[in-house]
Amino acid sequence: MAGAPHDEGEVMSTHGEKRGFVQIARTLRAPLLRYLQRQVGDQTMAEDLLQETLLRVGCGLSEFAGRASVKTWVFSIASNVAMDYLRQPAHRLMVVEIEEAANVPTDEVALDDRLVIDEMNLCVREVIDSLSADYRTALILHDFEGMSVEQTAEICQCALPTAKIRIYRARQRLKDALGRQCDFYRDSGNVFRCTRSIEG
Repeated sequence: MAGAPHDEGEVMSTHGEKRGFVQIARTLRAPLLRYLQRQVGDQTMAEDLLQETLLRVGCGLSEFAGRASVKTWVFSIASNVAMDYLRQPAHRLMVVEIEEAANVPTDEVALDDRLVIDEMNLCVREVIDSLSADYRTALILHDFEGMSVEQTAEICQCALPTAKIRIYRARQRLKDALGRQCDFYRDSGNVFRCTRSIEG
């Protein structure tokens, strides 16, 4: 017995979603992996979280309404995947909470004032690992991934002032910690780097 006929619109939608997913995966796979590795500090875990992200993207593509750009929508999903991982008890042991004070200068989070540091340096990695998931995500998105404050707020699903506060507080904690633990220098390529100080 022949199968029930498919609605033409449904078939076109399904095929379109498949093509859309393939394009999304091809275009955003590398930046997503880099982002997730910056989130968790581990290549193997980042690859696992990437697979989970792409699975959620594929499942949710039919419900994507286009109110945000595809990139911010996908990064929102990746952020949720990373935060689910980071909020597990085993990964919260060294987290230092930061107060969300309201008196944050808006010019402190200007896009052209991003931190110029080597985020893979051990000193930086340790500070990033000490941040709560919310602050870590805001800092990485804005200072390392080059997202605007507006994009960061959209991906983090928070108000714009909240995103500014998180970026500012996380950045201050990073600068303070690095100032205590590291000696700063510029390498032969004039890139600003740091090494752990003897006292630190």
